Amino acid sequence: MLGRFTVRLSDDGSGTFGVWDSAVNGWRVTNLDRAAAEQMKTDLDLQFNAQGTRPLDDIRTVDPPQPVEQLVAWESGELDAWIREGGQWLGRVRDRNGNVAWVPQSDLRPANQDIP
Repeated sequence: MLGRFTVRLSDDGSGTFGVWDSAVNGWRVTNLDRAAAEQMKTDLDLQFNAQGTRPLDDIRTVDPPQPVEQLVAWESGELDAWIREGGQWLGRVRDRNGNVAWVPQSDLRPANQDIP
């Protein structure tokens, strides 16, 4: 279940962020900047689903990461992993600003690359 891990403002008053694990109702990590917390969240999504450790057959890494475009105005990004969730494949895509999101396979396509 995506949504098990969420990025939240740390509750220690530091103004930093952390990753909350809804399955155990507790923090996985705190005192990160927002970008690091978002990265940690998606790293945990790769490892775990709602039942525990994600089956290895439900994970595919892409090495090296591949350029892709997302359906939302076909924005550019970089794909570095896949997970199978609820019967569909989702790609982990980092946009040009460093934001990371899980995007359905149907909403991705290889990026147009200019060949010199």
